[in-house]
Formats: sequence, structure tokens, C-alpha cells
Amino acid sequence: MTLLTPITSAQPAGFDELRNWLSARCGIHYPENKSDLLRQRLARVQMAHQLRDLKDMAQRVVQAQQHDLQLAVMHAASTNHTYFFRERDVLDAVRTTILPVLANRPEIRIWSAASSSGEEAFTLAIMIAELFGAEALKRTTILGTDISAPVIERAEKGVFSDRQMEHVSADLRRRYFAPVGLGQYQIRQDIRNACTFRWMNLKAQPFPFTKPFQIVFCRNILYYFDRPDQIATVRAIHDVTEPGGWLVTSVTENVRDLLSGWQPVSSGISRKGVR
Repeated sequence: MTLLTPITSAQPAGFDELRNWLSARCGIHYPENKSDLLRQRLARVQMAHQLRDLKDMAQRVVQAQQHDLQLAVMHAASTNHTYFFRERDVLDAVRTTILPVLANRPEIRIWSAASSSGEEAFTLAIMIAELFGAEALKRTTILGTDISAPVIERAEKGVFSDRQMEHVSADLRRRYFAPVGLGQYQIRQDIRNACTFRWMNLKAQPFPFTKPFQIVFCRNILYYFDRPDQIATVRAIHDVTEPGGWLVTSVTENVRDLLSGWQPVSSGISRKGVR
């Protein structure tokens, strides 16, 4: 049995190496004032994989490039708490000012660029079904991507707990979800069919898309990047958004000075210029 050394600030060996690896590989930046948070998250990886200490973890992740452990560190370092209908004011603006512009488009293409376990993507599909009718889902493609493989697997199942659905009205819950036991609900099949989920590292640029998106959601992720990666990510999103398309960020992220090529529209919403 491996003797584990508790991860504390007094155990520096390996910590900076792992933190620098996360920044270089994933763009996930933990400044000094968030070091304790990262240590807490790495401690869960240490326990799950029975690693002696952070030096052992860094050797396996950085030097040996042990793939399963790399994925575990990425998953632990990324924030995956989300829920349906998050930041409702922004979603109301999307519903009233953006989606109606797409009403008669032969294809609606949306990218949820930090989709976690799928709540954002499924929320958008529900909004489209409510606004245009269920038939519109057949011409809707919503791509959800995340750097955490476990949350992508959960998104593909489309099963959620009461806590994740606390902002879903009783009417929407009745019409779009079916109880599957143990206080969990699975989202309706046609909503799931409109959403595709894939693992993706936003640091891997340019993005590999051949068809542009009309709307890109990039919420609650940019503040984990340092400034150069923030700028590069917003520019890369610009490249895969059609002229006149929209970028939706979190109202808690100050991105106004990053938006070269984007025109701010309202809190959390910017638009790409039309050529």
C-alpha cells in the first residue's frame, strides 16, 4: 500500500510543475491566490490514484505523460459546476434578440465551448423547441465541448439530479424530462439528438471546424486563462463564427478589452462584424 503524503503548502515539490503544465497544456491558470484551491483538487487525484506526493504526480503527468493521469488532473483542475438556465438575463436576451434572427435559417449551428455536463447545450435546445417548435430541432446542431472527459460522458447520457434542475420550471420539467429513479431525470430524446458532445482543448488552435457557427457560448471559463490565452481564445472563436454571429460570455467575466473584432451588444453578448 502506497504511503500518501498530504498535499499542503509545505509540500512544494511538483506543485509548480503541475500548475505550469496545466497553463501550457490547457490554458487553465491558477494564480498564487488560488494555489490552495488547486492543491485541494490535486489531493483528490492523489487519493484516487494512490500517488505518494505531488512530485510523484508531476513525474507521471509531465515527464512520463501518463494519459489517464493527465486526464484526471485536467478534470480536477477544471470547474464543472453548472445548472440549467444559468444567467437567465443573458438567456432572455438570446431568446428575444438573437434566436429570432435564426428562425428561417435552414440550419441553426451553436457551439457551447465549455459545456461541462451538458446543461447549457440542452438549455439552448429547449429554448429553440419552445420558440420555434420541436420540428426546429431537426435543423439544429448544438456542439458541446469540454476538456474533461468524465463530464462529456455524463452529458451524452443526459441524466440530471434535482440540484442541477433547480431552475427548470415544473412545466418544462414535465414536458422535457422523464424520471429515471433516485431523484434523477433524463432529458427528452429529440433534445438529446440536437446536441453532440466532444472532448476538446480550447488551447488547441486554430479550431478544427469547417462550417461556421452562428452563436458561440464561452461562459465561465475565460477567467481561468491568463490574458494571452484569453485573447487567443476569443480571436480563435471569432475565426469560426459567421459574419454577424454572436459570442456569449458570462456577465461575471470582464472581456470587453479582449473583444478585437467583436462589437459589444449588451452585458455578456457581443457580435462579429458583417463584411
